[in-house]
Amino acid sequence: MSIQIDENKRLFAISTDRTSYVFGADAKGNLLHHYWGDKVRIEDCANLTQAFYHSHFDAEVEREKEEISPWGGLNFVEPSLKVRYSDGVRDCSLRYAEYALAEEGGIETLTITMNDPHYPLEAKLEYRVIADLDLIERRVRIINEGTEDIRIEAAHSAVWCIPSLQAYRLTHVAGKWESETNVRSTALTEGKKVLESRRGITSHHANPWFAIDDGHTDETYGQVWFGALAWSGNWKITAEQTAFGHVRVVGGVNDFDFEWLLQPGETFETPVFTGGYTGHGFGDMSRKFHRYQLTHILPSGLSSGPRKVLYNSWEATTFDIRVEEQLALADKAAKLGAELFVVDDGWFGKRNNDQAGLGDWYVNEEKLPNGLGELIGPINAMGMDFGLWVEPEMVNPDSDLYRAHPDWVYHFPNRDRSTARNQLVLNLAQPEVKQFILGFMTKLLSENNIKFIKWDMNRAISEPGWPEAPPERQREIWVRHVQHLYEIWAELRRQFPDVAFESCSSGGGRIDFGILRYADQAWVSDNTDAFDRLAIQEGYSYVYCPKAMMNWVTDSPSHANRRAVTLKYRFHSAMAGSLGIGGNLNRWTEDELKEAGELIAVYKEIRPIVQHGRQYRLLAPREGSLSALQYVDDDCRESVLFVFLQAQQFGDGQPRVRVAGLDPERVYRVEGDEAFEMSGSGLMNIGVPVALYGDYDSAMIRIRAID
Repeated sequence: MSIQIDENKRLFAISTDRTSYVFGADAKGNLLHHYWGDKVRIEDCANLTQAFYHSHFDAEVEREKEEISPWGGLNFVEPSLKVRYSDGVRDCSLRYAEYALAEEGGIETLTITMNDPHYPLEAKLEYRVIADLDLIERRVRIINEGTEDIRIEAAHSAVWCIPSLQAYRLTHVAGKWESETNVRSTALTEGKKVLESRRGITSHHANPWFAIDDGHTDETYGQVWFGALAWSGNWKITAEQTAFGHVRVVGGVNDFDFEWLLQPGETFETPVFTGGYTGHGFGDMSRKFHRYQLTHILPSGLSSGPRKVLYNSWEATTFDIRVEEQLALADKAAKLGAELFVVDDGWFGKRNNDQAGLGDWYVNEEKLPNGLGELIGPINAMGMDFGLWVEPEMVNPDSDLYRAHPDWVYHFPNRDRSTARNQLVLNLAQPEVKQFILGFMTKLLSENNIKFIKWDMNRAISEPGWPEAPPERQREIWVRHVQHLYEIWAELRRQFPDVAFESCSSGGGRIDFGILRYADQAWVSDNTDAFDRLAIQEGYSYVYCPKAMMNWVTDSPSHANRRAVTLKYRFHSAMAGSLGIGGNLNRWTEDELKEAGELIAVYKEIRPIVQHGRQYRLLAPREGSLSALQYVDDDCRESVLFVFLQAQQFGDGQPRVRVAGLDPERVYRVEGDEAFEMSGSGLMNIGVPVALYGDYDSAMIRIRAID
């Protein structure tokens, strides 16, 4: 059993394979956190959290360690729940009532029920235990059991309390468009550090993930407490250190511009916030999350096999889609070894540029006189699946849809409707808009042999008004938009289980554990510069697995920096996840096409290891001119090592790269510029020699057991 309960002391211990998470109810009925870390006995935690009085300004300091932190009484830390009752009372008091245990599919769940002693409000705290990965999924269900409305002003998914350390360091990712998921670290002192999105999407600027350590943890050694939120809209994570040295992380749906009308008998359910602990560094943290996605989140995890190599024709043709040119590109892509051909923006409506046509999801007959079939049939005959780009949540003002339904977009009366990329956002909170999107997507997938959908969202939500809705419902749109999006994706996946979906939002604007329950992969960034991508992909890998990371090989020099790098370097950078080709093949030389075909063939050999194996970040691209990344299969028999050199100086060579994750007793054959044999112990302690020269050189080295 993963869950132990001492009913006399009202103490609860969640035991995973290597960790313990302990909390309990005090004499007042507050639910207080006791311990989170390496495995301990439940009996050792009974007195870890006690009532503490500092002064009349801080009379109930122990409440800083509550498992759920309602705003009310002498609680002055960041609240996880804030409500307003029908009589205007804004003070919320929750007391422990009971617990329940359940098991499904070998996974245990503990549910703690808390009640307000005066008002008919019930909160059910759910802890779902992923024992083999040392992870706990948490969420809260808030229930109105009365006859009057209750207004929810904040409802977060979890409060994570971090044990006492000498110092605290917060690691997260930050960026912007074309520079997403850059790793950042900062010391936590008294006060709050807020990570959030207010854009209606997960955001390019931040991602709903955190890690906390004492400032000395690295990839291999040290304690890390971490968590990631499964929510694809406005979110907020607050890391707070109090004056008494307590560090707590509160996260969930962003309370900015949020209010939810909870009517009698209704339940509001927060998104899942998954947390974990490891004593073995950031690398082990990431590998736990990667395996979690492959076995518990991704709809095409381990069972579906590796992701296919795709070719996307956008950069070759942009909006100028013509049958003959698309088929010529498809012929080249198929000869390279591509398995999926994707037509991007421009196939529908009057879509000749980004100023018109969004929302009119019918085939443009001037471009495709005989429909999509005249592309799909020949492309299938070449041995490739067919995929398509869509942007269902958007509309151009210059479109038939907008002219027919101008009330279907978010807007406020007496205010301009701001456009970005010449488009507005459809109000997906409206049931009729949801049905419109589900309807045309169902028709599109039913009538055509489409096996892949790239679902884009190219702008954030602004002017979030819904004039037709009652005032008390206006601020629900931030949540309802995401809920309806999930419902659409869930229904499409139910009807079309063989169709793969990619989450895209002008690059990495919508990547999180919520959307990845429906999306097979994510478009990480519109920046395809192979060197920039090393840093973007590093930060992405802290949380998300390589299988869900779509990387393209595009033309050189790149549009982002005008940096020119070799085709080999571009491929090696992109082969660190799921591989795609986005360059204009019409401009590639015969030598380049030959080299690309050879590299794609090699990738197909190694992709089971890259996409399903264990990843080790050996040398970070942000810390030096040499970076290295390694993948190892589950049996420790085969490994792939990628090494990248930014710039060589003074004729200096590079140090040996010490690998990880191998069996120290096995002997391996190393195949790089030269082949040799060495034990796993030798490779991990002595290292692999690399010979890289000049600027932007790279190598892929295969390591295979010979026994």
